[in-house]
Amino acid sequence: MSRNAEIASRLEEFADLLEAKGVEYKPRAYRRAAENVREYPGAIETLAAEGEDALDDIEGVGDAIASKVVEYFETGEIEELNDLRDEYPMDIAAITSVEGVGPKTAGTLYEELDVRTLDDLETVAEAGEIQEVSGFGAKTEQNILDNIEFARQTQERQLLGTARPYGESVVHFLEDVPAVDDVALGGSLRRWKATIGDVDVLVGSEDGEAVVEAFTDWPEADSLIEAGETKASVRAGGVRVDLRVVVPVEFGSALQYFTGSKEHNVAVRNIAIDAGLKMNEYGMFDVSDLDRDEAEADQRAGERVAGDTEESMYDALDMPLIPPEMRENRGEIQAAVDGDLPDLIEEGDVRGDLHTHTEWSDGANTIADHVQAAADFGHDYVGITDHATGPGMVGGVGLDDEELREQLSEIRAVADDAAIDVFAGVEANIDADGNVSVGDDLLADLDCVVASPHSGLDGDGTERLVAAAEHPAVDIIGHPSGRMLNQRAGLDVDVERLATAAADHGTALEINANPSRLDLWGGAVKTAIEAGATIAIDTDAHSPPEFANVRYGVHTARRGWAEAADVLNARDADGVREFLHD
Repeated sequence: MSRNAEIASRLEEFADLLEAKGVEYKPRAYRRAAENVREYPGAIETLAAEGEDALDDIEGVGDAIASKVVEYFETGEIEELNDLRDEYPMDIAAITSVEGVGPKTAGTLYEELDVRTLDDLETVAEAGEIQEVSGFGAKTEQNILDNIEFARQTQERQLLGTARPYGESVVHFLEDVPAVDDVALGGSLRRWKATIGDVDVLVGSEDGEAVVEAFTDWPEADSLIEAGETKASVRAGGVRVDLRVVVPVEFGSALQYFTGSKEHNVAVRNIAIDAGLKMNEYGMFDVSDLDRDEAEADQRAGERVAGDTEESMYDALDMPLIPPEMRENRGEIQAAVDGDLPDLIEEGDVRGDLHTHTEWSDGANTIADHVQAAADFGHDYVGITDHATGPGMVGGVGLDDEELREQLSEIRAVADDAAIDVFAGVEANIDADGNVSVGDDLLADLDCVVASPHSGLDGDGTERLVAAAEHPAVDIIGHPSGRMLNQRAGLDVDVERLATAAADHGTALEINANPSRLDLWGGAVKTAIEAGATIAIDTDAHSPPEFANVRYGVHTARRGWAEAADVLNARDADGVREFLHD
């Protein structure tokens, strides 16, 4: 695993602190460099080892930034960043996680009110001190106060897209340790929740001390938190990684137990009790011949009837193995008992991406290069859906109708020579009344119309989304709630009502697979499918590496019980065309 994300986060912090200081222009350059470093397909540390000139391969990394990247990998620090931290000794990541508080605002609040932490921010807001600062008012102060608790909660959880690579890296590392018999991820990370607390890793081994010793030498680990005979914790890139070692014969039962969720486990355990069994992390035990006190006194009391494998734990209850993504106690246990579990969609079922961006709006590549990248990724087709002008589009990102017509001609020309099918489209904006920000005559000429909310992303958004879903030219509602995980909660949406309207009008609802969005989410996907809506799994890719985010969308779909038949882009190109033009 490369350290690209690690150095990118330092550059982003650099940008935030520069902006907090009031520096212009430079923050934008550092953020652009951070984005390109994060998405660079190779290992940034390898380039840094070759010297500053080697970093010319990454767009936006000029001499000044390159020198800091090299300095970081040589010394573990960036002196100028440390100076900025000393000048502005505040938890800027936490403070700017409050919606409406950007780096410049954070800098002002530090200078005027000595705000250094979320607690400081809450204290001055409750005291009415923020509205006394020039440029602020009572409404701003109340907005900050309203959003602090949400921000505090998000600080305790990591994005799936941040944590999953670390989890997979440590599993891959431990697989090569001789003392390890079995290894797997557990907890919410194994269930592919959108955000997670810690990375949980379970190992089956007869030599716990050897596993712990190897684990604490994992190259990705930045610091050791604690280590014992069968447990250890390290921190890697800001993510806490917890190891637990069990004897191999108990690996299956421990994996079931530590995968969770708690609600799922309690419900399954109750079924075991009714069958005269005891179910825990050590196995499944027949306690029908024991009295209650005797059974509870010893976790391993009774005849052990299952536990070597996870499958055996469910089999002992006459159930098939329930996929981890479904284990949220939302009806999956009864479905398993009834033999009615869905045949969940797999990563390989997705055949294309219908929501992507090029340099025509805010993407990184030409149309031709973007299409080729989609083909190289393995897609059968790709939709070019650059941003239209409209609510929420700033900085000249969106295209007006005339520019979209000009782009349409280029898309058609590229499509003529492409190795895969290309759908010419747009990502239009849904305004507060549900109107779509592109003319109907142009919409009629496009293959694929994604309509998404980009402004006014609070309050109830059901009416505007339903109106957009009922528009005859709209094919997909993109990232319906507009949420950004750990940043903003997004719109409140009556998903059942939206899904019913979408189903009635032949409009798909998107799972935006960007790990910062995952919108729709698992519970909403389940509701949408039950209402008869079609789901689209799109990455919203702005550069080729982001095509790989499709896996986060697929597992989110699995959390919503989606089968391949429920997903638009699990169809072939002709099947997609039939849906789009129906």
